[in-house]
Amino acid sequence: MEWHVSDAQSLRIIDREMGEHSFSPAEYEIVRRIIHATGDFDYKSLICFSEQSLQAGAAALAARSTIVVDVPMVQVGIAPLIQNTFSNPVYCSMDALTRPQREKTRVAWGIETLARRYPEAIFVIGQEQTALTALVELIETEEIRPALVIGTPAGFVGVDVAIARLTDSLIPHIRIDGRKGSAVVASAIVNGLVDLAWQAYGKEPNALN
Repeated sequence: MEWHVSDAQSLRIIDREMGEHSFSPAEYEIVRRIIHATGDFDYKSLICFSEQSLQAGAAALAARSTIVVDVPMVQVGIAPLIQNTFSNPVYCSMDALTRPQREKTRVAWGIETLARRYPEAIFVIGQEQTALTALVELIETEEIRPALVIGTPAGFVGVDVAIARLTDSLIPHIRIDGRKGSAVVASAIVNGLVDLAWQAYGKEPNALN
């Protein structure tokens, strides 16, 4: 990610106001990205990393695993950095061809369709709770085994249940607990993870081009 001098100043302010925390250096980089994108320090206590989630995500990115997202806003938010680094294919559930279905939303059907096509992908659910529920159902029935799930949907109905089910799974994941969350948060997490993975694998910007 290309940083402007004002971004660096903002990050220094975040570092100063963050205070003590128990995040690892890599986790903290993700957290400060979220706060920088949202201006909301509440995420300090809302974000949760499952064991080995960052390592699993970095390995999947380096292996150029497919990335599946729920809404175009996430796709647009992560595509530039992805294209300039690992060049993973990125697919959006809204673009997936699905048959009409009254019982599920278009996003949920799209996630199911893409999940069955790419069962070991990185899944980024930034906005739609129904998409996360559909994804968790496939995980629970062992139809898919994602490399990583990033779940940050906001909402008042069903989000806590979907997040709890994701938490109980054995799938590496990064999640936001509670009602807060958004596609902006999801994009910040992915972009932070991409930068960390790019550094970890000793790459230089545009090295793949």
